[in-house]
Amino acid sequence: MKDFKKYYQINTPPEILYNALTNAATIQLWTGEPAVMEAVEDTEFSLWDDSIVGKNISFIPGKKIVQEWYFNDQPEASIVTIILHEDKGGTSVELRHTNIPSEDFQNITEGWTENYFGSLIDFYKE
Repeated sequence: MKDFKKYYQINTPPEILYNALTNAATIQLWTGEPAVMEAVEDTEFSLWDDSIVGKNISFIPGKKIVQEWYFNDQPEASIVTIILHEDKGGTSVELRHTNIPSEDFQNITEGWTENYFGSLIDFYKE
């Protein structure tokens, strides 16, 4: 199991980015894929046609999202924490993803940068 931490800069305020991460209709706009998501604790979610599935753990509107991502039957939960910090360029995003299966690490970390946050960066370009 491996952990990953990275910062991303997105050109939109934290409240708008939070909505883009938690509203199924908005997620579909920036991913181009149907999404199942609601900002309600203990609900299941699905992104990119079930490529990413898990459970929502907690939310602080406009500031923080904590989720469990499912990877087969791994013994320890894989936890994703997204913290949104307002700054002069929009939002600084702090991503922490713990307990990533070693065999999935490269694919997951590249996916965060290229697909997940890469899509959001492109979606909110000036």
